[in-house]
Amino acid sequence: MITAAALSALAAACALGAWRFTTARWTSRAPRLAIALWQSLGVAWGLASIGALLAYAVTPYDRGVIHGLAAFAAGRTPDARWDLWHALAMIAGLTLLAVLVAVLLTAGVQTLRARRRHRLLLSLIAREEPGMPGVRVLDHPGAAAYCVPGLRSHVVVSSGTLELLSHDELTAVLAHEAAHVRERHDLVLLPFGALRRALPWSKVVRDAQAQVELLVEMAADDRARRYCSPRRLATALLRFGTAGAVPTPSGMLGVAQSQVMARVDRLIKPAPELPRSRRYGLITLSVTLATSAPFLWALPF
Repeated sequence: MITAAALSALAAACALGAWRFTTARWTSRAPRLAIALWQSLGVAWGLASIGALLAYAVTPYDRGVIHGLAAFAAGRTPDARWDLWHALAMIAGLTLLAVLVAVLLTAGVQTLRARRRHRLLLSLIAREEPGMPGVRVLDHPGAAAYCVPGLRSHVVVSSGTLELLSHDELTAVLAHEAAHVRERHDLVLLPFGALRRALPWSKVVRDAQAQVELLVEMAADDRARRYCSPRRLATALLRFGTAGAVPTPSGMLGVAQSQVMARVDRLIKPAPELPRSRRYGLITLSVTLATSAPFLWALPF
């Protein structure tokens, strides 16, 4: 029961932490750290919730989650009575595990299929622009700029974007999209989108997905600032906002139009970086959260 109680407390703490985290104000000052903390919260919550149910289910074996599940699978006789409540906890834990894995795999397969179809479409209708290696251009009057992540990644812009932006602004947008590709932000967003499908009624999950999407855009803005003027990127975002950008195709990452002014203000008037002590504290917290649930699963009692 000790492991089950500890895992239940961890799951509750992660849920409360996620609820409080959605209103945190420091995240825009360190988006990569905030993304890592969100990922750690998600991993810890999922493993702790499943582990709490399974830990209670295998309590009669008195061997911890992993060793108890192994004993149960091997058909060994438990040390104490295994009743209906333990059976229900086992069913609930395995069902939750199966649902989360199935939703994640389904989201991944659907995304891969959408990108495969889009790459085929680009090979038929897109063209390469001289002076922009690795960039595909679509003959479309609307403003569009997005990337197709993966092993064969592409950055795509429309002809309307080439007419809308100046050379410096276009350079800033391309650097932003290249940052999405380089840092594999699609993999960051995938589990949060999958969790939203599994728990569509949860406001915390909905808010977490929205915040991670914004943090991913801020992280790409930060990397783009290394190669271009922040003011040029800000003006490009404003131009996209006023021009009514074309929606990004499913499974791709594009110039997001959500909370544009927050990103523009951040680019023009950047806030000071977090103190080093606080950054180290957040890194420690992320690592602790990510490892705590697996550690509790492995405890032999």
